[in-house]
Amino acid sequence: MNAERIIDLLLNIVPALIVGLVAYYFFKEHINNEDRRRNFLLRKDLEVTALPTRLQAYERMTLFLERITPSKLLIRVAPISSDKDQYESLLIKSIEQEFEHNLSQQIYITDKCWNIINASKNATIQLIRKASMLEKTDTANKLREVLLTEMMEKQAPSDAALSYIKQEVSEIC
Repeated sequence: MNAERIIDLLLNIVPALIVGLVAYYFFKEHINNEDRRRNFLLRKDLEVTALPTRLQAYERMTLFLERITPSKLLIRVAPISSDKDQYESLLIKSIEQEFEHNLSQQIYITDKCWNIINASKNATIQLIRKASMLEKTDTANKLREVLLTEMMEKQAPSDAALSYIKQEVSEIC
């Protein structure tokens, strides 16, 4: 009689355990799916609110690159005296100030894009320094002339960075 009771007990408990395990599995999957859905919706909402900020960062960096293009920089920043070294410092200081003003934008754009922009800034400064070291460059006006002549012959360093920004923005929009 004990053996029959044990068999009856097992026949009642085993299906209950199976139903319990199946229910646990389904509830666990349901909760996981709900968590994934909530995370997806949260990310989607964040993208909608972050996209305008990211685009604004790209706009500001585009403006920065346009402002440091040597031909535009030379028009905007006129020499104070005829001293070429003083003018060189003034141009470089203007570029550095523009860059520092936009430092916070790096959190909204990709690392690769930021590195390209930084390289463009450094190349522009190097271009100014090289032109200033030429023997024929003896005055601030001569420095302007040499830089403008060089810009007619080749692309400004900021042009490559501008192209990259345009490509990156077209990918996110």
